[in-house]
Amino acid sequence: MPHTVLLAEDDRAIRNALERALTLEGYRVTAVADGAEALAQARRSRPDVLVLDVMMPGIDGLQVCRALRAEGDRTPVLILTALVETADRIAGLDAGADDYVVKPFDVEEVFARLRALLRRAAPAPAEPERAAQESGAAAAPSGRHLEAAGLRMDPQARRVWRGDRELELTRTEFELLELLIRNAGVVLEHSAVYDRIWGYDFGPGSKNLAVYVGYLRRKLDEPGAPQLIHTVRGVGYVLREG
Repeated sequence: MPHTVLLAEDDRAIRNALERALTLEGYRVTAVADGAEALAQARRSRPDVLVLDVMMPGIDGLQVCRALRAEGDRTPVLILTALVETADRIAGLDAGADDYVVKPFDVEEVFARLRALLRRAAPAPAEPERAAQESGAAAAPSGRHLEAAGLRMDPQARRVWRGDRELELTRTEFELLELLIRNAGVVLEHSAVYDRIWGYDFGPGSKNLAVYVGYLRRKLDEPGAPQLIHTVRGVGYVLREG
């Protein structure tokens, strides 16, 4: 069965072009012109993934995302935005979006990000064990928890704690942190992280990874405690305490 996409975009030319491209790519697409219609359609049809424009009249894309997340709907959300500032991207992640594409965009990038979101959303109960074996990381004695740098993670329940404090993470944040925990002390290159998390390397000009790392740091870091995610300039990132 083809994956179903709910597309909300108020610009008719962009909406029609993207709907046509997604259909040719093999998706079953429902296209709407505003946030109110998108919210109603999402509740009614339960698509596999949502593609939401940020700037729409009335209810915008971020409001749609917040409303669905408040209802417990975890359907993957890809945001389309013409806003390029880091604060704007963070606002999208804070609303519960899983990823974003900046306009003007290459349709191949949209396809790549959708494939990554759908791949990560697919159930894979054996994945944590396989990933641990591949990376050489050892799970905690319970067989479920991973521990590194003062963090404790349950990949199956998708829960993580720093000390006694449980962290509320989006899907992408959780998967990025899981990758870092499984490779604690190892410097992960930008290209390797893009490949593992997004399934696609968006090149040296992309700020996608830096935005997610910055937002993850905001949730992890505590006053007076050592920073956990360290930048190795020109190479990538490493998780270590101190």
